[in-house]
Amino acid sequence: MGQDGIISFLEVNTRLQVEHCVSEEVTGLDLVREQFRIARGEKLGYGDPEVRGHSFEFRITGEDPGRNFMPAPGTISTLKNPTGPGIRIDSGVEQGDVISGNFDSMLSKLIVTGATREQALQRSRRALEEMVVEGIPTVIPFDLAVVTDPAFAPAEGPFKVHTRWIETEFVNNVPAWTPTGTGTEAADAGERQRVVVEVGGKRLEVVLPATLGSVSSVANAGTKGAKVKKRSRSAGATAAVAGGNALTSPMQGTIVKVAVAAGDVVAEGDLIVVLEAMKMEQPLTAHKAGTIHGLVAKAGETVSAGAVIATIED
Repeated sequence: MGQDGIISFLEVNTRLQVEHCVSEEVTGLDLVREQFRIARGEKLGYGDPEVRGHSFEFRITGEDPGRNFMPAPGTISTLKNPTGPGIRIDSGVEQGDVISGNFDSMLSKLIVTGATREQALQRSRRALEEMVVEGIPTVIPFDLAVVTDPAFAPAEGPFKVHTRWIETEFVNNVPAWTPTGTGTEAADAGERQRVVVEVGGKRLEVVLPATLGSVSSVANAGTKGAKVKKRSRSAGATAAVAGGNALTSPMQGTIVKVAVAAGDVVAEGDLIVVLEAMKMEQPLTAHKAGTIHGLVAKAGETVSAGAVIATIED
């Protein structure tokens, strides 16, 4: 309901919700089967189901919690799912699959059930520690941090999590994701980017692995003990990774809006372009004040992580 009193429908999802697994686990019902039964004209045959136990569902998505939940398409090089009592995996991806930036970032759903909330939490911690996904970042470290946080899992006392807990109180110490591999193995993988740098008053163009700027620069910025706000899926500006004058894309995505033109004068923080990946929009802002040069970005084009969007010169 709006402040003017008008009531509006935002959406109508005439389908099972992504969280239906929790309902299935605590009631013992197969809701998909029940849909088919009802569609076939069969009687429901029961009243309110008895709810037993406690269940958690974790959406395992291809986002980097150490970089403000930046979407991160890529190839799953390793996938090992947890097993054991109370563990359920709903997924359509396998090791070696490519997670596209054109669709939702969810890889799988991990559903953990126990007789009590405490048992379900214990099983959740073990399952998240056992789950291995390599090749792209995921929210597994964030999920593990939440289920071990005293506010979410108090040893005693009240449950302290509220609707804005992540944005206001959760201390995000999850490090930015770095590709596996060491030395030249990691450095030689993937695409390259050209970066203009200024040394001793002279401008030079150097070639670097695309991941070098997009990962290490953000990692060095760090979140050491700071309270980090998680931005919404469709709002909140993200400063692009920059080397010298170059403004580069921090992720693979599609340009959906270009807010400036070549020759425009911008201030630090001004919107340059808006990227979209995995159904999330990421506005990229100027890392410095200056004049836009070399702008080649066009709406509808796809850019890779580390690609130079433009240069901003004094």
